[in-house]
Amino acid sequence: MTRKGIILAGGSGSRLDPLTRIACKQLLPIYDKPMIYYPLSTLMLGGIREILIISTPKDLPAFRNLLGDGRQLGIRLEYQEQAAPEGIAQAFLLAESFLAGAGAALILGDNLFYGKLDFLRSALGLQQGACIFGYHVRDPERFGVVEFDAEHRVLSIEEKPRVPRSHYAVPGLYVYDGTVVERTKKLQPSARHELEITDLNNAYLADGLLEVRLLGRGIAWLDTGTPASLLEAGNYIATIEHQQNLKIACLEEIAFNQNLITRSGFEQVIAETRNPDYRRYLEGVLAEKDRIASFSSPASASVSPVETSG
Repeated sequence: MTRKGIILAGGSGSRLDPLTRIACKQLLPIYDKPMIYYPLSTLMLGGIREILIISTPKDLPAFRNLLGDGRQLGIRLEYQEQAAPEGIAQAFLLAESFLAGAGAALILGDNLFYGKLDFLRSALGLQQGACIFGYHVRDPERFGVVEFDAEHRVLSIEEKPRVPRSHYAVPGLYVYDGTVVERTKKLQPSARHELEITDLNNAYLADGLLEVRLLGRGIAWLDTGTPASLLEAGNYIATIEHQQNLKIACLEEIAFNQNLITRSGFEQVIAETRNPDYRRYLEGVLAEKDRIASFSSPASASVSPVETSG
């Protein structure tokens, strides 16, 4: 099934005030890149090429200025205003014309994933229903929580329960089939006057069409919506990048390694990069690809670029 991507980058960012008086939280830095680079890289590495960014009327121009139409990355980016935040599931109503009956992968703009993204690629291959993920956390009461029976079948998903029935939170990454818009239209606003993503997931569950896949220890998930978690995420990215000498969520590298842009297109990107350290890194990516291409043995031909997920 064809799926398009949605990044929900709205909200007031009240937990990050006064930082968010300067810019919306999805434009704040996570170490050396804007926050939105990380969810965007996740969708790109998952194989999604058409992506809609949803944000406030005030902030949307800044996203357009940062990312343009995506042509320089070999993808197509579109933008949609969210006049008022009325729940995560509202994103599908705003994206109805963009989706045009296609399935959707929705990621929240303040969610960061690091590790091999096979779990996402596999979920994107589902032909029917919905797939969400479970991640073991110490404070599940802050999130939507999955309840399982003794045979590990999903019984329910509860939003921010006072007494959580498991330690598995639902991260802000969701995969749905082409019925998601019509299902969203049938939802009733919650007591918070929002269309809850948990209600949408439970609607799929009631029809026996919801799959929950647990993310193992090889995947890191960071929700960057508070000052402490923002700092934690920045330190985490800095540590990985310094130890491995590889960048995480480098959109230009991802586009080049996935053949979304040509060599000449990548060279143009390098020429237009103003940060000398970032430019040298991209030059190193190009040199490494040339080095690998120069190998002639069958063993070396199997070498693949390192996945630097966000």
